[in-house]
Amino acid sequence: MARISVFGIGYVGVVSAACLAKDGHQVIAVDVDPGKIKSINDGLSPIVENGLDELIAEVVAAGKLTATDDVQFAVDNSDASFVAVGTPSAPDGSVGLKYVEAVCENIGRALAAKDGDHSVIIRSTIVPGSMEGTCIPVLERTSGKTAGKDFGVGYYPEFLRESTAIEDYYDPGLIVFGAMDDFTTKVLTELNQDLGCKIHVVDLRTAEMVKYTSNTWRAVKVTFANEIGNIAKASGLDGQTVMEILCSDDKVNISSYFMRPGFAFGGSCLPKDVRALRHLASTLDTPAHMLNAVLEANESQIKRAETMVLASGAKKVGFVGISFKPGTDDLRESPLAELAARLIKQGVQVEIYDPFVFEAYANENSTAGRGNDVIPDLKDRMVETLDALIDESGAVLVGNFYKNTVDTLEKAAEKLPVFDLTRMSRTRVTGGNYEGICW
Repeated sequence: MARISVFGIGYVGVVSAACLAKDGHQVIAVDVDPGKIKSINDGLSPIVENGLDELIAEVVAAGKLTATDDVQFAVDNSDASFVAVGTPSAPDGSVGLKYVEAVCENIGRALAAKDGDHSVIIRSTIVPGSMEGTCIPVLERTSGKTAGKDFGVGYYPEFLRESTAIEDYYDPGLIVFGAMDDFTTKVLTELNQDLGCKIHVVDLRTAEMVKYTSNTWRAVKVTFANEIGNIAKASGLDGQTVMEILCSDDKVNISSYFMRPGFAFGGSCLPKDVRALRHLASTLDTPAHMLNAVLEANESQIKRAETMVLASGAKKVGFVGISFKPGTDDLRESPLAELAARLIKQGVQVEIYDPFVFEAYANENSTAGRGNDVIPDLKDRMVETLDALIDESGAVLVGNFYKNTVDTLEKAAEKLPVFDLTRMSRTRVTGGNYEGICW
């Protein structure tokens, strides 16, 4: 069992402290508010949360949870300190770190007087780079010690929902943390290993980003559902029924299939259907903020790729893939076709390797090049082999993923620029001749 101090007896802090104590760990809750400290020590919850009154009464009576304002005592008598104070928005909308900084200063001063292993683990919601840019420098300055060497550091975001926080703690949908050192990794792994959820151990910045991504994704879903509800109501329909049916499809609609950063969407369905729904909303005098944003963002992603290529100065670019997705010869509203057309207009010579489109032309299919209305002389730009494309190009743009091309493209990146819109290998990130659009 671990000894843990939890700084901040707010919503996250008190729930975490109580659940850790219930699991048998020795927990010290720390706060500057004497009222909260008294509540805990009296076996009472300082907040209203389902099941928390009974849980705190139980763990305090068992001697597993106490509260104090004595930082030195808390650090001296624990092996890890969780920081769970608020991060309210600053006036400019940025994350407010003053409470986190203040706690880190206090913990750092206490660490200066402590020997032995100790880890400082931030649970507060902070944007990527906050650990490295704020928390760690404050801890090192006030302790006179080196993070990751003289004391441990971790970032461990929470995903608790108010009113179901205890249930969420014991049945999590996501566990992720970043750690600088083995001691912190061991502490957090042992705390979570019996919860029946995969543990994602990542770097500090990735853990920070996952938290914001999770919260923002929830906000996006609420906004999308509301927008559909507004359009449905204006059409004389029940938006909740529509969304309930949509959510019953966990093969495509509620899945990870479309949740992979990369290039723009295209094809015969998505672009035209978003436009049509937006137009319907307009005719019904119903604002469609998100639908507008979807189309604007999709256009921006094509522009982003165009800028990447033009910035390289390459005069001849070989496209790997031109159809709207791999495995088809369909070019209807293909963002790759649109990108190629834009580059051609800018004076860039474009040649294309796409085995499915090439096959359609080679077989003299009547539908060869179907859907293309933007690329001039498409047939003449097709190249039969990837090797020929690379040999003839000053740069390569990977638009569609074909597994059998990865090794060849990896070698190509050693000698010429490669722009990757699909991520040919998860081991690749931007650097050298290689540039990924989102990684």
